[in-house]
Amino acid sequence: MTETEAKSATAVSTEASGGEKMSLKDQGNEFFKAGNYLKAAALYTQAIKQDPSNPTLYSNRAAAFLQLVKLNKALADAENTITLKPQWEKGYFRKGCILEAMEQYDDALDAFQTALQYNSQSTEVSRKIKRISQLARDKKRAQEVDAMRSNVDMAKRLDKFKLEMSEKCGSENCWTEMFVFLVGTMESAVKSWHETSKVDTRVYFLLDKEQTQTDKYAPEVNIDKAFESPDTHSNCSSFLRQYADNSFSRAACLVVPKSIISYPQVWKGQGSRKWRHGQLDGFFVQFESPFLRKLWFIPSANEKGQTLCRWSSPLFLCVCVCVCVCVCVRARNSISYDYVFLRIDISPSIL
Repeated sequence: MTETEAKSATAVSTEASGGEKMSLKDQGNEFFKAGNYLKAAALYTQAIKQDPSNPTLYSNRAAAFLQLVKLNKALADAENTITLKPQWEKGYFRKGCILEAMEQYDDALDAFQTALQYNSQSTEVSRKIKRISQLARDKKRAQEVDAMRSNVDMAKRLDKFKLEMSEKCGSENCWTEMFVFLVGTMESAVKSWHETSKVDTRVYFLLDKEQTQTDKYAPEVNIDKAFESPDTHSNCSSFLRQYADNSFSRAACLVVPKSIISYPQVWKGQGSRKWRHGQLDGFFVQFESPFLRKLWFIPSANEKGQTLCRWSSPLFLCVCVCVCVCVCVRARNSISYDYVFLRIDISPSIL
């Protein structure tokens, strides 16, 4: 027994100032004040056996069980308190505190609001309602963030681009394969970003199953040095154009984090070229084919301690199709853009 417990035990064994021996409830209260919640609960239990219809005893034991983190027992005592004295706010207050510890914030809020109905002047209950309301919102948002992090469905978010592909490429087999390739690349990048807050700087190629020499040409090429300077940028572009041509690539998809790019830093543009996504971190995904090319910037933020790609939804500005930073390919109908990001030529003759 600790020194504090020893003093408490001595205190509760003495007689009260009036000469009468302290009741089991009062003894339990003394042990509770001293922080000996186990002994307090035991004394409340003895008192309940003598007076099983006393709501105060159940309320006090509920408080002791809560301190001992015996939450199910605490909740049962709170419910008994309410049953025995349904218009006493203390029972609902105890229930609310226990449900808060269980992180059942919606139910806890209901309990505290009921307590306030029976004692509208209680500042303690009002503070609890304010606190639990915020905890409930935080928990709900954390659950939403977890759901968004785990449910990465890029196909759904690229519906408009899918329609555009189908309109510009007559062969369904052709555009379907490219779309699946793009979706797979983007989903892998997003999952990597969620898990590690980074993506590998690479170009992924959709190789021709019949013509590509797979022993010579890999479907992935690291380009982590490509954005260090105008020279490295130009050299990488030339290399990738040759690689795409020689490997008979049907499409290409570049993934690069914003933080690695020293050139070109298009987010520093002004006027009509002004970057619209603030200082948000994130990564680019550039798709290129003989008939269509696009670039997306996928912004990222930290929410509830977790990295989250900010999707297209009523709440966020998200996967944004950008034509302000795009590529120029060798195709029958070339398209001009405000900026050139990285040139990868995909020849239409390989389709």
